[in-house]
Amino acid sequence: MKSVENISLRAIADGCVLPVKVVPNASRDRIVGVLGDALKVATMAPPEKGKANAAVGRIIARALGLDARSVTLVAGPTSPHKEFLLPGLSPKAVRRRLAEE
Repeated sequence: MKSVENISLRAIADGCVLPVKVVPNASRDRIVGVLGDALKVATMAPPEKGKANAAVGRIIARALGLDARSVTLVAGPTSPHKEFLLPGLSPKAVRRRLAEE
């Protein structure tokens, strides 16, 4: 994936925080690419009762080789712009894994 260097990953004590732009009700679940300083993720799930948030967490976990339960939404539960906590990964590791995607 191109432009992974543009993603504004924030390092924290137990991992990093990934900004995400979510597109619900898409035709398929996938990582679309980089939009501005965020990762753009499309999901077939509707934006109701946390379904899209959970689906995006699973998509990110699968792409980064993490357990889906470990990827946690930390900001933006009702906004299309969200932040997910990626435990145990540095920003450099996240960029490397996304570049391989």
